[in-house]
Amino acid sequence: MSENKKLSEKFLEVLRHEGVVSIVSWGVETHVANTWNSYLIVTEDERILIPAYGFKKTEKNVNANSSVKLTLGSKDVLGYKDYQGTGFLINGTAKYITTGDEYDFMKQKFSFLTRVLEITVETAKQML
Repeated sequence: MSENKKLSEKFLEVLRHEGVVSIVSWGVETHVANTWNSYLIVTEDERILIPAYGFKKTEKNVNANSSVKLTLGSKDVLGYKDYQGTGFLINGTAKYITTGDEYDFMKQKFSFLTRVLEITVETAKQML
């Protein structure tokens, strides 16, 4: 993995398998929202785009404090020492996108979205 890369090949492999993603935000109140691995789109510059329909409490928190944590994993991807399954903890900052090329791209893929949650990854740690 390149020194500049934060998201490993193992992380990208996890995204190719379905699993639950938890998004933790805090600011107004601590809140956990969930989505699916298959809904995460990684940009060339390693931002994570997530279609948002609900996520109202997450949005209130992000407007007060842009820091977020994401956890995700898959039992179908081998982890450390061939452990059956692996997962990641992502720390980053978030904002919502409501217009522009990336919004339009995501809207074509996920017609249900009303906004796009953009995560700028600060750290990505494999946990298992």
